[in-house]
Amino acid sequence: MTMTVDLPGQKAQASNTIAEFESEFAAKRRRSLRAWTIGTVLFLIIFALTSWLGDFFKITQVSMPDGSREWRWIIPAGLPRLGDYISQTIPTLRWDSLGADFAEWFWRWKVWVKLLLETVLIAFMATVFGVVGGFLLSFPASRNLAPNKWVLWASRRYLEIARTVPELVWALIFVFCFSVGPLAGVLAIGLHATGALGKLYSEVNENIDMRPLEGVKAAGGSWFDQIRYGAVPQVLPNILSYTLLRFEINVRASSIIGYVGAGGLGQEFREAMSLQEYTDLSALFVIIFFTVVIIDYGSEKLRHRVIGMEERT
Repeated sequence: MTMTVDLPGQKAQASNTIAEFESEFAAKRRRSLRAWTIGTVLFLIIFALTSWLGDFFKITQVSMPDGSREWRWIIPAGLPRLGDYISQTIPTLRWDSLGADFAEWFWRWKVWVKLLLETVLIAFMATVFGVVGGFLLSFPASRNLAPNKWVLWASRRYLEIARTVPELVWALIFVFCFSVGPLAGVLAIGLHATGALGKLYSEVNENIDMRPLEGVKAAGGSWFDQIRYGAVPQVLPNILSYTLLRFEINVRASSIIGYVGAGGLGQEFREAMSLQEYTDLSALFVIIFFTVVIIDYGSEKLRHRVIGMEERT
């Protein structure tokens, strides 16, 4: 028995397949190019509108060295003033009197160290409250873990309200309620941290493997059992990472909210700016900078140690 091979038919079919593929590919490229072009145009329009509303194109009058006033674009006109402001914050340091110059620069170091400790403690307590609140609310705020849509809706709206209101506004509210002091700062930063961490934790929860939870449920476990034994072990490393990052952010935030009477170094910033003690501002910045560097270094070591322990187990 002989077999016949229809080579011309196969070639025609292959040619049609290639032509169809090329046609679909060209159409897809045209759609992608059209979408990219539309997106780029919209971005440029929004960018230009935002720049205009933000006074990036504003023309203002500036005083010239000879006393005359001329119209200049606001950005090049303002940059020299920024340099002048920064130069006023830099102290005079001479090699032959370096110790005395440093002593004059950090002349209120005893007060600043005390307020720095208060700032760190405010950030620590606020982080604890934020972690507890954000952790507990992150599970009902996750689409794959919420027991029903009403709990999901209520949890998400609460977290949105908590993080939408800035720390300074919360601080003003709590200062009005509880008077000036660290308590207002702890509550303000803690409430805002609850909303921020709850959002981050819920996003981590939505990326977990659901099979362990299904196994717990099949064994008769409740919703709380599924969260405790199926979800929590998977999210702990990311929870730790976000928590340490938030603690660093809270240290910076707690150094600012004292500006409205909520404790910490913020009151020193306010006093230095009011009295135009510019070198005090740079000293406070140096203190906060090194504090954040130390916290970041310690957080990194702790995070790597915990992740290493997780990998060994």
